[in-house]
Amino acid sequence: MSTATPATGSDVLPRNAIFDELGFPTDPDNLYTQTVGQMLNAAEQMDLQHRVKVILAQPKNEVMVHFPVRMDDGHFKLFKGYRIQHNNVLGPYKGGFRYHENVHLDDVKSLALLMTFKCALARIPFGGGKGGVKVNPRSLSEGELQRVTRRYCAAISHMIGPDHDIPAPDVGTNAQIMAWFADTYMLSSEHADNNALRVVTGKPVEFGGSLGREKATGQGVADVLAEMLPGIGIPLQGMTVALLGFGNVNSWAGRILQDMGAKVIAVMDHTGAFRNDNGIDCHALAAYSEENYGIAGYEKQPTATGSGTNAAAGVEVIGEDEFYQTKCDVFIPGALEQMIQPKQANMMDCKVMAEAANAPCTPAGDRVLQDKGVEVIPAILANAGGVTVSYFEWLQNKSCVTWDADQVDRELNRHMVFAARRSMVAREKYGCDLRTAAFAAALEHLGAVYKVRGIFP
Repeated sequence: MSTATPATGSDVLPRNAIFDELGFPTDPDNLYTQTVGQMLNAAEQMDLQHRVKVILAQPKNEVMVHFPVRMDDGHFKLFKGYRIQHNNVLGPYKGGFRYHENVHLDDVKSLALLMTFKCALARIPFGGGKGGVKVNPRSLSEGELQRVTRRYCAAISHMIGPDHDIPAPDVGTNAQIMAWFADTYMLSSEHADNNALRVVTGKPVEFGGSLGREKATGQGVADVLAEMLPGIGIPLQGMTVALLGFGNVNSWAGRILQDMGAKVIAVMDHTGAFRNDNGIDCHALAAYSEENYGIAGYEKQPTATGSGTNAAAGVEVIGEDEFYQTKCDVFIPGALEQMIQPKQANMMDCKVMAEAANAPCTPAGDRVLQDKGVEVIPAILANAGGVTVSYFEWLQNKSCVTWDADQVDRELNRHMVFAARRSMVAREKYGCDLRTAAFAAALEHLGAVYKVRGIFP
């Protein structure tokens, strides 16, 4: 369920002259072309130097690796992996790596570009990077998963480092995988020192991780909504929410928003969808989903974990179209890329869409939502909480200190609030939609840095 269908030929911004200058593919459905097009659309609103546009339109480095892994039955399987380093004008490359069967080059390039802009918008001294391995992690045993992780680390270890490129978790990866990855990197003779611990973030707390990192992206979504919704006329108390995807990001966003007084009335992931107009207990659903690898079957649960109450009472199984048609105040896509296309956008009945996932909406879907008057909070703003707390973890490792949870939440909130305000100021300044404004606010910072640094030689 909820698998994205191919985009239509009109599903792209008008072709920019820079595409032809750089020899971009003419396929209008290419995700990287679409993502760069959104960035260049914002750049056209500004007095940005041409050389900066050209530099930001392509990654600095693209690496593809193939590595063999011994499977449990004794045979060897070859895996394909990527690491993309988009830009480091602000600082070391930063970005997660994902394990997913549909990972491919242009997706990873798009995510790396978005990371550059998240960091610039949040004023974090990192650049953008991203990686991934083409694999379904749920098809692997724990031993196979560990061997894939260690071999992937070995394959790209020459191009990463705690002051050069710092990976983190993404779709299909978690703190345990980060621990295996860091351990592999640290055990090599070239990197055998404690400083190497900060080569990745999102590690377990016991192994140099930061409190608050697991919930960071969901917390950032909630912080941005709390900052922006009052100005839109939507009170947090009692607002209705629909969640597309219920992995790490949206399960935390749902729990945090529920605790803030919101009511989550519909949820859909890759296993199914359901609705409860009286509200869904996201705490109970998160516990169930983690144990069962999805939300399907939750409606049959007699009790919430440990509470003795009928947490699933009133939950109604619905179809995909019914999910998108659910009337709500805020719709939060937190799954994969390009899931909100014109068909889905036309069905949606919401006032705000907050992009908890990266690039969940195609340009044509975005235009449908704009025509309907839906306020779209873009991913480079709403999704920036994860990289922000990753930065905090890197700082703690570098300084040999530990922050308590309150300090992490306080600093995260400060970064997210100011990123939201920068976007709002840019919207007023350039008279544009919020997505364009967020890119423009990031471009102002990147352009200023390029202006003072210049181009070598």
